[in-house]
Amino acid sequence: MIKSVIFDLDNTLIDFMTMKKLSCDAAIYSMIDAGLNVKKEKAVKELFSLYDKYGLEEKTIFQKFLKKITKKVDYEILASGIVAYRRVRTGFLEPYPHVGEVLFELKRRGIKLAIVSDAPRLKAWIRLVSMKINHLFDVVVTFDDTKEFKPSIKPFEVALKKLKFKPGECLVVGDRPERDIKGAKKLGMLTCFAKYGNPKGKGAKADYEIDDIKELLEIVE
Repeated sequence: MIKSVIFDLDNTLIDFMTMKKLSCDAAIYSMIDAGLNVKKEKAVKELFSLYDKYGLEEKTIFQKFLKKITKKVDYEILASGIVAYRRVRTGFLEPYPHVGEVLFELKRRGIKLAIVSDAPRLKAWIRLVSMKINHLFDVVVTFDDTKEFKPSIKPFEVALKKLKFKPGECLVVGDRPERDIKGAKKLGMLTCFAKYGNPKGKGAKADYEIDDIKELLEIVE
């Protein structure tokens, strides 16, 4: 019997990559408007190559970007990019369709809800609060709680300890088979691949696959 559903956050509950791309587009347009001499297409390619190198949560990504493009940091251009990025990011922080109703229904059924995310603690909570679903979760485990990224078993172990459930009583839902599914399977947890968040995802095979989060309600019956 499934007693808890443990969700990844980005691209499972929130369309993170679309938000990231739209926010970065806005930042680049704003920096070009402020005087950055670079073609938009080249700028996007360079920026995401830096994200690939340093991670999608890198705090100083625009400083690194400007140093790579211009060999220096112009703070007026930097500020223009950061302001535009934050404006679009804040406006786009919305859950996938049906997320709210599914979470409420799971709570109604007495299912404990948790988050296991590789995001830093503050950023994870900002996203949950922005989507107005923070109050629905009994446990939230972030990178800061273990200092280890999935597929390490440590984030899942922390969640299990806080939930006080056995691995086989918990269903882990995530969009990254090579991280979410692989890590959870190491502990014997049930797994569900959120295919809608990563249609091309490959890696460890999950117990379930869903194209819409509403399908979870049938799985936990």
